[in-house]
Amino acid sequence: MVVTQRLPVSLTPLEAVSAALLDRLEPVAPVELPLVEALGCIAADTPPLVAFPPCDTAAADGWALRARDLVGASSYSPLPLAASPVWVEAGDRMPDGCDCVVDADLVDRSGPMVQVLAEAIPGQGVRRAGGDIAEGGFAVAAGRSVRALDLLIARGAGLATLKLRRPRLRVVNIPVGSGKAVTAQLIAENARAAGASVTCTDAAARDAASIAAAIDIGSCDLFITIGGTGIGRTDATIAALTRRGEVIAHGIALQPGRTAAVGRIENTPVIALPGASDQALAAWWTLVLPALDRLSGRQKRQAVTLPLARKIASGVGIAEIVLLERKHGGWMPSAVGDLSLESIARADAWLAVPSGSEGYAAGTAVDAYMLRD
Repeated sequence: MVVTQRLPVSLTPLEAVSAALLDRLEPVAPVELPLVEALGCIAADTPPLVAFPPCDTAAADGWALRARDLVGASSYSPLPLAASPVWVEAGDRMPDGCDCVVDADLVDRSGPMVQVLAEAIPGQGVRRAGGDIAEGGFAVAAGRSVRALDLLIARGAGLATLKLRRPRLRVVNIPVGSGKAVTAQLIAENARAAGASVTCTDAAARDAASIAAAIDIGSCDLFITIGGTGIGRTDATIAALTRRGEVIAHGIALQPGRTAAVGRIENTPVIALPGASDQALAAWWTLVLPALDRLSGRQKRQAVTLPLARKIASGVGIAEIVLLERKHGGWMPSAVGDLSLESIARADAWLAVPSGSEGYAAGTAVDAYMLRD
């Protein structure tokens, strides 16, 4: 059997690989996109918003009145009005001199004089100027992922576009005999959810020349390959990357995911992920996602700290991925180092045990990153 690539005798620590990957990475330039394309992207600096609504408006359908004119009104002692009130509907500008909206059934117009059957307080049924959006606020803070609620604010303020940082990610899948590209699809979907603009393609074949020919960094900020990183007789991704640029590390002290690699072609960072979904996900969480976050200028992801319901045992010298389920106010480890697809689908969060640690005792408060809302 002819082996085209080998792992080094000594694996490179994950921390060193991450530092080398993120070195010199800067946020991409902002682009202005229509709101319909903004969901999930990372916001750049946005201009301060104007107040919305710009003036006092009706918050409900009813009669616009002045509260001080209604003192003493009740169903037992209706208060006649000197002038007929103005009907307003939700969103209408409040008439001058009016500061409340009274429900339709609290105004009796059946007799010769209009009568009010209840008191009101100033502001009742009224949306004050700036009540929805304060003057000088922002649709979404810079570095935050744009949510549907952020788009509600943007549309309410009359914005048609937002400035966003949207890294361009190119994914090249190294084909396998079955022709399936499930891992590449998984990574592409995760990248889109993280706010990246993703393009995908397949190498023509698994040999180094075909893979090298598929490497095109001309229109991307981060380049990823899927598959072909191992030492099998048809694995040639690392050899292909060597032809095109620099391989910084191949063979990472990460379980799963030790055959992953990072490199650089000119100024573009390259991450080679294993073809197995569990190994690719481990490298996605620890390498690709931090790189995308740096490129998009995203604020630091917030971990959730809870006590461990059971101890985690880990070997020194290699970082291990642990999957966790949230149970009874704590983290229950469901998989350590060996991640089945079922355990991945069931997990609520993940953490990486550092290579210098033997794990954590039960009851230890640990930081984990959520995989679901």
